[in-house]
Amino acid sequence: MWAVSTVTMLVLAGILPDFQLQSPDDDSAPALAVTAALGAGAFGLLSALVWPILVRLLLLVPALVLGLLVFFLNGSLLIVALRLVPSGDSEAAPETAVIVAAVMSAVASATGAALAVRDDDTYRRRLYRLADRRRRSLPPGPAGPGTVFVQLDGVGHDVLLDAVGKDLMPTVARWLGHGTAGDPRATHRLTPWRTDWSSQTGASQLGILHGSNHDVPAFRWYEKAAREVMVCNRPTSAAELQRRAIDRTGDGGLLTVDGASRGNLFSGGADEQALVLSIATRRRSRENRSRAGYFAYFSDPANAVRTALSFVAEVGREIGQSTRARARKDRPRVSRGGLYPFIRAFATVVERDVVVAAVMGDMLAGRTAVFADLVAYDEVAHHSGPFSRDAAKVLERLDRALALIEKVAEHAPRPYRIVVLSDHGQSPGETFRARYGLGLGDLVRAGCGLPVPRRARRTHSGAEARAAVRAALRRPVEEGTEEYHLPGRRSEPIVLASGNLGLVSFPDVPHRMTKEEIDARHPALLTTLANHPGVGFVLVRSERHDGVVLGAHGAQIPLDRLDADPGPLEVFGPGAADAVRRTHSFPNAADIMVNSAYDPADGEVLAFEEQIGSHGGLGGAQGKPFLLSPFTVSAPVGAGEDLVGAEQVHRVLRRWLRESDGPQVPLDAEPQERAA
Repeated sequence: MWAVSTVTMLVLAGILPDFQLQSPDDDSAPALAVTAALGAGAFGLLSALVWPILVRLLLLVPALVLGLLVFFLNGSLLIVALRLVPSGDSEAAPETAVIVAAVMSAVASATGAALAVRDDDTYRRRLYRLADRRRRSLPPGPAGPGTVFVQLDGVGHDVLLDAVGKDLMPTVARWLGHGTAGDPRATHRLTPWRTDWSSQTGASQLGILHGSNHDVPAFRWYEKAAREVMVCNRPTSAAELQRRAIDRTGDGGLLTVDGASRGNLFSGGADEQALVLSIATRRRSRENRSRAGYFAYFSDPANAVRTALSFVAEVGREIGQSTRARARKDRPRVSRGGLYPFIRAFATVVERDVVVAAVMGDMLAGRTAVFADLVAYDEVAHHSGPFSRDAAKVLERLDRALALIEKVAEHAPRPYRIVVLSDHGQSPGETFRARYGLGLGDLVRAGCGLPVPRRARRTHSGAEARAAVRAALRRPVEEGTEEYHLPGRRSEPIVLASGNLGLVSFPDVPHRMTKEEIDARHPALLTTLANHPGVGFVLVRSERHDGVVLGAHGAQIPLDRLDADPGPLEVFGPGAADAVRRTHSFPNAADIMVNSAYDPADGEVLAFEEQIGSHGGLGGAQGKPFLLSPFTVSAPVGAGEDLVGAEQVHRVLRRWLRESDGPQVPLDAEPQERAA
């Protein structure tokens, strides 16, 4: 590696005009080679000895900022190294030093990786040294197995099986006995589970990590008491949701005893956290910083260089893929411009690298329970489709991450059980706007008799909604009139979308409105929504029946009769009625809950957001995630039983932690929900 670094320095000195290797008395080739060798050696020693100290001093800096600082600090080390060389008069401009240091770190990393691949003993010795360094901190005595939970965000049960069948995920295939049921070589079992109505990460992960997702009706919703919109991936909202869950259960979460939370929306009560959204608003301190996570990744400057190069490559890959999709005129298709290529690159490269490195550090430290979320597939599938070639490539990389975690487990100071799960799936389909020419917000406004964009008015749906309003009000309207001047009209409705689930709230009414109140204010609205071909069903509160599900052709079924007569819910399959009834009980359920239409023949839904792979409501693969567990833990559920809801998944995971030697969660058994 020293020799390769020396040659790299010589080549860069010949290419870059602001980088010079000079000997004061002799500029011959041998003298330059000696100067380069000394400079490369000094840079290597500084990287090995000084760099870890610098990283520890900067652990309070956020991960992304630290990743950018790496390049400047690395360049500074190179300048220092050149000045330490006694036989030369070397110099480099600061900006050139950054480039040279980055290239040398990348070359050194590639060389080291190549040598490790050629020599497995070298790789093993390095891991054993890291493990020994951390093993000393473990308490004396026998330790039961640790557990690593890896969440593959958005990967549905059927998508996983399809990827195994296509040999995209060989590690998972091997765990499942190469995908053959009952194969004696299998080490894991695959169990599907059913999400709540809100099939999205916020509700699912809150339930999985904290045991309660009560009153989380969607990914985003309006809370009338606080007069604010809650969004699950907003740091302030995530912190509040976590606080509510802890108050309700009286328990800190799944990871309260010697746990680590990596890349999640919520902490799960873990002491060690990295890239956890619910603590993002807190002032950085010793309690919420992540030594194992950040240090394991940034202690080697080559990691940041490799990730930066991969980030740029991923941006280019996305631009190329979206360009080809436009050229082929693929349908369905959504816009993939603006900041999206950079958002995708962060999710598929930066977040993955930091989280996987953090998990490796946790395992080598012997931590008891680790929960990590890898969001790459979910981000790509939203824009490219769940079964697209783009998403398939992401699955291949996720499988390699699982293989790396498995390999590190061989060198950890305690045995580890690797559990892989997902929080939801994704359902394909074009957007509601692409199908009908107007969004859900436009349709609601038209049904209320409010002004809508001229483009939306000209659509068939917009015209029908306006006709329904005219009929309900028994009044004609002149051509080109922008609104109907409804008597007593108050504030406009707030319309929010969570995949194919829409929420309509009237902010001037402090309580959840009833069907009767909505009909009195907007006589055509509910009829317009329920009869629209892009709407599967509508849920509203009722003064007469507590709650009713509305469907096309005047269908109106009380919630307590859904089991006997599911009506418009029948197409959504088993469990739909229970999911709807549970959400109806939430204090913050919207005035009107709208679920898009679902076609069981092709599994497609119509997203109210600009996504061709969506989740958040009922319909199709979005509600069928998976749980992949080793045979060393008990079966998630009994034969013939279904695993339903994130809260039940939480109870299963807690049981598995208790099955190890010694308690790994508090001994008060399951968290008990307190009265709301």
